[in-house]
Amino acid sequence: MRSVIMASVTLNKVKKIYEGGFEAVHAFDLDIADKEFIVLVGPSGCGKSTTLRMIAGLEEISAGELYIGDRLVNDVEPKDRDIAMVFQSYALYPHMTVYDNMAFALKLRKLPKDEIDAKVREAARILDITELLDRKPKALSGGQRQRVAIGRAIVREPQVFLMDEPLSNLDAKLRNSMRAEIIKLRQRIDTTFIYVTHDQTEAMTLGDRIVIMKDGWIMQIGTPQEVFSHPENLFVATFIGAPQMNLFNAKLVKNGSAYTVEVGGAVVELTAEQNEKLAAAGVDTMDIVMGIRPSHIQLKNEGADVIHGTVDVSEMMGSEVHLHVNADGKDVIICAQTADLPKELRGGFAFGSDVGFSFRPDLIHLFNPETEQNLI
Repeated sequence: MRSVIMASVTLNKVKKIYEGGFEAVHAFDLDIADKEFIVLVGPSGCGKSTTLRMIAGLEEISAGELYIGDRLVNDVEPKDRDIAMVFQSYALYPHMTVYDNMAFALKLRKLPKDEIDAKVREAARILDITELLDRKPKALSGGQRQRVAIGRAIVREPQVFLMDEPLSNLDAKLRNSMRAEIIKLRQRIDTTFIYVTHDQTEAMTLGDRIVIMKDGWIMQIGTPQEVFSHPENLFVATFIGAPQMNLFNAKLVKNGSAYTVEVGGAVVELTAEQNEKLAAAGVDTMDIVMGIRPSHIQLKNEGADVIHGTVDVSEMMGSEVHLHVNADGKDVIICAQTADLPKELRGGFAFGSDVGFSFRPDLIHLFNPETEQNLI
């Protein structure tokens, strides 16, 4: 298969406004590099599929500019944008064999038969579906149908691959294996991908960068590590990561040039780096929302930074024990490494047992409760 012509994609203040004035996508700005794998993620109704459909030409752009490479494509027909789209519904022709489904677009282009055959068989080899070429879609499993749908896109050798929730119709086990297949596929064909999902695990494992959306707005753009470790706001903090980040009503106290956090009767001293950033931003004593991920909480019995609670639920997950602890009337989730626990606790904690825990200062997040923005 010849190498695909690579292309960047640029969205410059792209909007989608429907009749009646409803704005589904607000001033969407994004530069996607050649060969980059971008994932748009967010809850249902956030505008991610609408954005993808505007890139594909299936939805009209209300305002702003869309470039594929250096070509403005706002008014270019979908068939002339040199993109290929894979839908969650597969959209295969039921009366055609797998081979004919994959070859259909190439036949419309009136390519030579031997060229079509070579492209179809190479795509089938890449996707490991060669033995399925003579079958009809009804004889295939969900995962096999999705491979055929992807194969039909590959043979077109588009500049950009668009994928709209392609794994959402598959069961959990198949989704995991297909996710791995898409990662391998990306390495083999090495082109630009724009992928839409509501599943944060897919977003974190597939994307070079993730675009997190809410109500038509971009909440944050960053690598998986950036959005996990440095969420810009409360929405991103709670949307990314499982189990979800714990949130506490707390008080940030400034004492000279040093800051501490008072939370649940405990006092947490912040790091030098955190102190510098808060001071540089001119932050004073204020009420805050403090966030920390369940895996960043430490079990600890004594100290000024310790909060005490009782175990409501203990879930044995193999390498981890997930604890739901009632502390100060709040459900706190703690993920403790099994290997780090005393032998007698590795099987789990008894209901109602007392536990103490503290927070690693360098791993806590401080949010302004009014703006919901991260203070650091």
